[in-house]
Amino acid sequence: MNEPISRREWMRLLGLTGAAAGLGGLVAPPRAAGFEGSVVNPNAKLSTTSCPQLVDGRIIQPQRELPVLHQTDVLVIGGGTAGVTAALAAQRTGADVTLVERYGHLGGLWTGGLVLIVIGHIVTGGKQVCQGIGEEMMQRLDKLDRGIVNRRPGVNPTVDAEALKYVMVEMIAEAKIKTFLHCWGVDAILDGNTVRGAVFESKSGRQAILAKMVIDATGDGDVFAAAGAEFQHCKYSLGLVSRLGNLDKVDAAKADPAKKPRGLGSITPLAGVNWVNMTGPEADGLDVAELSRLEMNHRRQIWQSVQRIRETPGYERVSLLETAPQLGVRITRLLQGLGAVTYADIQAGTRYPDVVAVGGAWSGDRGEWQIPYGALVPKTRVENVLASGRCISADLRAADAIRVIPICWITGHAAGVAAAVAIQDNCPVRAVDVAKVQKILKEQDAYLG
Repeated sequence: MNEPISRREWMRLLGLTGAAAGLGGLVAPPRAAGFEGSVVNPNAKLSTTSCPQLVDGRIIQPQRELPVLHQTDVLVIGGGTAGVTAALAAQRTGADVTLVERYGHLGGLWTGGLVLIVIGHIVTGGKQVCQGIGEEMMQRLDKLDRGIVNRRPGVNPTVDAEALKYVMVEMIAEAKIKTFLHCWGVDAILDGNTVRGAVFESKSGRQAILAKMVIDATGDGDVFAAAGAEFQHCKYSLGLVSRLGNLDKVDAAKADPAKKPRGLGSITPLAGVNWVNMTGPEADGLDVAELSRLEMNHRRQIWQSVQRIRETPGYERVSLLETAPQLGVRITRLLQGLGAVTYADIQAGTRYPDVVAVGGAWSGDRGEWQIPYGALVPKTRVENVLASGRCISADLRAADAIRVIPICWITGHAAGVAAAVAIQDNCPVRAVDVAKVQKILKEQDAYLG
């Protein structure tokens, strides 16, 4: 009978034979020459003096001083479409900029949410009205193999999420914008009614970033809400996007064109890969219980849908390539601003003297419409904060047009320039020289009508 071997010897043998790789990397190979790991602190321990305490059945948070992680001119909270564009615009206007994002990538719903189609940027006649930095991103995608498809006048193109993540990182790195990923903005720092920065939670704990101006690009208006600005709290349909693979391997000899399965989605720049949208039910995107329930339900629904597709003759090799790592939250908070975009104004093509952005139509079947600067500025006396993206001031029906990708990039562009101008002129955002903002936006290739 063979003698039993020790656990240490078993681990050594696993490392020598390469069997550790077969365990999915859960078993680490033995240390080899050149190993560079190090112990930072052999006796680390965190202080519990600021931990919440259970007192008479209530949870009490003790007062504590927060470490300052960084100081900056313009702090952009949220690295989605609006946030990346705002950060680049502010930097190009001369400000020192810091960008903070809760996920490990940039692009928000355009990338991590797999909302890959670009709609809302063209009007009747095929004219593209959403220009500026967002258009620059698409031009960069043009130069990448399989970065974008259907990129021609009057058509809604579709991007590749990974290519766009790369483009955004390149642009932020070229601009030397200080960036913190894996940081979730959880509170505003107030000096009276003036926002002086924000508080973030991360693996480094709770820290503060101080700023002269703050741009709320969270999508949900988390920062302006924390600062006391008024807003509409809305419910809207909440879905989850996915991608299918192997659609170029459908067996045409077995597939019946009259019995094409549902849920195949739309093309992407990658051959045989489609993205599949999901409307989802109306829900409160600020309710963590709702978010959790829908996340699990949507993932089950997507898997079951793909299995039904695979049961269709000819479609057996179709596979679920991925589900988006973040839910498709469309509308939650809408700022109550000095101005607002209404659906009636969109329909009428209302023109504003303080226009800072121009939107189009999902299918290019409508004229252009304008977004006033006042839609980015809180109506209540909350200073030093601007909204951008899908949470700007609008009525609910207009918000359905504002939430799409091109409108997020043009409102982000406007907010970035305005924040930098407010710093240059040493004035609150509600007193910014809008004519100066408009001039700079045009110099940065934005279209204002």
